[in-house]
Order: sequence, then C-alpha cells, then structure tokens
Amino acid sequence: MTVAISLQELLGWNEESSNFWHAHLAANPGLLELPCDIGGTKSVGEFVRHIWGVDLRWAQRLAGLSETPRELIPNGPLDALFDLHQQAVQIFHQLLIDPSQDWDAGYTLSATWLPAEFRTASRRKVFAHALFHGQRHWAQLATLVRAAGYPSGFRGDLLFSPGLR
Repeated sequence: MTVAISLQELLGWNEESSNFWHAHLAANPGLLELPCDIGGTKSVGEFVRHIWGVDLRWAQRLAGLSETPRELIPNGPLDALFDLHQQAVQIFHQLLIDPSQDWDAGYTLSATWLPAEFRTASRRKVFAHALFHGQRHWAQLATLVRAAGYPSGFRGDLLFSPGLR
C-alpha cells in the first residue's frame, strides 16, 4: 500500500460528500431557498448549481471536451443539478482508468480570474483542485445551514470517509 492518497480515493470522497448533500437536500428541499452569498450566489440552490456545474466543467477541461457554457447549466431541479456531478464523475473515472493519461504533464488554464503565474500546473494538480473545490464548498454549506438553524450532520472531513482506511 502506498502512503499517498490517490486521485481515485479523493474522487470517492468527493462522491460521498455529493451523495450526502443530494440526499440531504432532497429530504429538506426548503434548504435550497436559503439565502447564500458564497461565490456571488443568492441561494443554496444557486450555490449547489455552482458546485456541481464546476465539477462538470473541470472534468470536461481535463478530458479535452467542450465545456458546457455556464448559461446552459440548469438552475434546477435538484436531480438535474446532481446529474451534472454524475456526468463529471463518469468523465473523471474514465480519465483515471485510461493508461495513456499523463498526470504530470503541464496544463494551462485560460481562466482570466487566475493570476498568470498560477495558470500552468500539472494535470494531477488541476484534478486535485477540482475535487477539493467541492469539498471546500460543502464545508461552507454545512456551516451556513447550521448557522441558519438547520444542522445537517455533514461529516465531510477526510477522516470520516468510509472509502479510505
């Protein structure tokens, strides 16, 4: 067993968190209407759209596919948003099982919001960033809903992941 945590394991952790929030929000749909100002969003529903929409766009970038334009990412319902994540996971899994992928190869991002000195990174780093992006936001969401009086019980720390030993 290697001491490093693999991208496959991080993807599993990402899936666990997304599955938790999909189930929690499906059971508590009113939470989608809670005000939220993270990342320029106005509601939890918009924030979830951002998280899963970005999952898909990162996966498409890494796979060399055309990115879904932001304006074509659905605003809901919840299952349509979750489908974005599921599409991303499928793409990520295909990338991970493809032996021709060079994860140490440089990848240059065209994102103008990113300072120029950070626009080129290894594909491995970009993949890890994509996975940690959602984790960071799920932790923010857990804090937001708890502060609003709706504790979720989200245990998103890697230590609580049943997929890792």
